Amino acid sequence: MVFPRRTMLLRYLLLSAMLALLLFISSFWLPQGGVRDCGSAWQPCLSFYRQTPEPPLVPGKWAEPDKAPPLIKECPGQSFQAWRLLHYLKSSLADADDVLLEPYLQSWDQLLNFMEALGTMVSFFSQKVKEKVVLIRELLLKHSAKAHGNADSSGLQTPASFGLKNGAYRSLRSMVGAELNRGVVNFSRRTDSGCRTLLRLHRSLLWLKLMLEGLAEEPDANGRYKTPGELSRDAYQVALAPHHPWMLRQAAEFVFLALPDRRYFLQLVCVQNQQEAAPVLHIIIQALELVHTQTQRILAEHGMLELP
Repeated sequence: MVFPRRTMLLRYLLLSAMLALLLFISSFWLPQGGVRDCGSAWQPCLSFYRQTPEPPLVPGKWAEPDKAPPLIKECPGQSFQAWRLLHYLKSSLADADDVLLEPYLQSWDQLLNFMEALGTMVSFFSQKVKEKVVLIRELLLKHSAKAHGNADSSGLQTPASFGLKNGAYRSLRSMVGAELNRGVVNFSRRTDSGCRTLLRLHRSLLWLKLMLEGLAEEPDANGRYKTPGELSRDAYQVALAPHHPWMLRQAAEFVFLALPDRRYFLQLVCVQNQQEAAPVLHIIIQALELVHTQTQRILAEHGMLELP
């Protein structure tokens, strides 16, 4: 009994050390530009950014018009709220043929809550996503500060100067146009651009969407459901692995092994069993699909799907 326990302990110690090393190394691959004058890389002058959320919509009316009563409601005691995610996804598509960046990033705030609820091992992914969300917000703030030149006496930018509701970073199309005009997007080498950073978020959105699609699937011929780890691995192979170096792909395998069981995932969307989960997951998946498709179309129009 001692030998197996010792082997298991060594395995977890090796895994922890490997992940810590990879997180340290991968931090050098992220763009390092942006506003660093008045805050850390995690919360750069954005402590006032999160606004009081709007009252919940009836998400079923958007995704499935004939569904009543709404399937997705407030889930007490947790930071991730599916109705809030749907609200922000819908808001990001308020302009025809575009993606509004403020609600898009707020959608990612909710998706980060979802990822972080899965345990510390998932921080391997969530930390990278969080840094990208922060970087785009830094770019929004920096560009708006130059355009408006208004800061309070402490040097912090006022919410009105963010440029999220108008200006160059109002939407994906306006950001693409502005960054192309300023020459900050390079198609042969990496630059610290919002377009490149959003492309990385776009790929991660596909990973989450594919994973949720797997959770909504029926069991196989033997009545077996795939585990969340298997589903995450399958989705990763499609959405992210082609863009990651070998070391990150190997570390991701350990993360998938540590994911909680299916029941835990279902609790995050406030359902008790697979039968209740399927229609709820389909609503979320449809919303993610709409935003992903719109983003894909805009990036493809400008040849930005493979930015280095």
